Amino acid sequence: MAKLRSWTQIWRSIVGMCILNFVLNFKIVTLADDTGSNSIVSEGDCKNTNYQIFLPPPYQNISSTICKPVWHSYELRYTKTGDTTTIILSAPYTVGWVGIGFSRDGMMAGSSAMVGWVNKHGHAKVKQFYLRGRRQSEVIVDKGELPLNTVPAAVATNGAEIYIAFQLQATTPFGKQPILLAFSTKRPLNHHLSKHEDKTAVIFDFSSGSTGPVSNGLIQIRKSHGIVGVIGWGLILPVGAIIARYFRHKDPLWFYLHSVIQFVGFAFGLATVLLGLQLYRSVHVHIPAHRGIGIFVLVLSILQILAFFLRPDKDSKFRNIWNLYHSWFGRMALFFAALNIVLGMRAAGAGNDWKIGYGFLVSIILVAVIVLEVMAYLKRSQKRSLPHTFQMDSVGEATFPTNLAKVLFALLQVVSIVAVSQFRLNLIHPATCELRWSFLGVDRYFSHLEVCQDGHS
Repeated sequence: MAKLRSWTQIWRSIVGMCILNFVLNFKIVTLADDTGSNSIVSEGDCKNTNYQIFLPPPYQNISSTICKPVWHSYELRYTKTGDTTTIILSAPYTVGWVGIGFSRDGMMAGSSAMVGWVNKHGHAKVKQFYLRGRRQSEVIVDKGELPLNTVPAAVATNGAEIYIAFQLQATTPFGKQPILLAFSTKRPLNHHLSKHEDKTAVIFDFSSGSTGPVSNGLIQIRKSHGIVGVIGWGLILPVGAIIARYFRHKDPLWFYLHSVIQFVGFAFGLATVLLGLQLYRSVHVHIPAHRGIGIFVLVLSILQILAFFLRPDKDSKFRNIWNLYHSWFGRMALFFAALNIVLGMRAAGAGNDWKIGYGFLVSIILVAVIVLEVMAYLKRSQKRSLPHTFQMDSVGEATFPTNLAKVLFALLQVVSIVAVSQFRLNLIHPATCELRWSFLGVDRYFSHLEVCQDGHS
């Protein structure tokens, strides 16, 4: 028996080290070759414009700019001086408003925009707006995340065109940036924007002057990142923790259920992180709190997986310490994961369907935990009030049939093995510009990711 325990401990250690080595050495295949096929566009490729006629300083004093036609007759000019980037957008104009927005992922919600218009009195106006959501009431004037410097933004008309000029001051240089362009032929009323009549989203590379469309693949990756995260961290892992706390009277069934469910949940959590990293590398979205908490939760989950293989024997003097470590690290991971899901939804500007759905899921889990905790407390109180010679079933003995539990456990094992074996997240060779998600034999391709569009279009 002692020899068997020794071999078991050795096996746990070997498998644990293999998992740790896999996680530490796992790397996403980089969609490389970011050289780009589009060269820097000079002012001569756009309409020749004399800014001194209508723009105030310092915009009228710009000697040379990089110019790129971005949409219809919209032209984007910019120049860099140190950490200051001067941007001038020109667009056809008769009446209404014209706006340029800066987004993390090509979506309107959560973006900040500079909007220019001429009011009914003939006065030119320019304001920053924060697009918190899709409703008109969620478009907030004089708010936003653009790093505007102290130089006032300017707007002016010249013939049948409107020019919106502003300066951004950022310590980190702009790279590939999702840009939103939109217009309406209705003037803003009391700084409330009317709904746009047309819009587009492009990826503009401020380092090379190249531009390209926002791929639907990025939107799909963002949605998949959220869905997989909610399923893994918001559903599967909490269910596994509930089983470990409230069904220990079903030994060893609770242990097998807990182990299988948590391994599946860890796979979903790891996939969530990989999708998040791919999203970050594609559009360089900067959400430090969400990213930092995500990495912290991943580290906690890895420690939990390693704890399974390094679990001391029941009669070991370290078993109590291990139990405290395993339970509290698990609770920390679940708490910060729930917090990070909320932060992710807020950063992505998720709609009410996401918020209501996740709120409903959290409510169900909390109600289940409260009910089970009360039942366990009442059962413990009842046990303490009985004589020691009186034998009584554990909590839930009659409500958790053994045969049914065994059948469910067997089915769960089969489904878990099939799911884990069939789930693949492949980043294809850079030349293909594709990301493939394969699950249960169904392949989904996210083609033409803009991170590798340059040179591979």
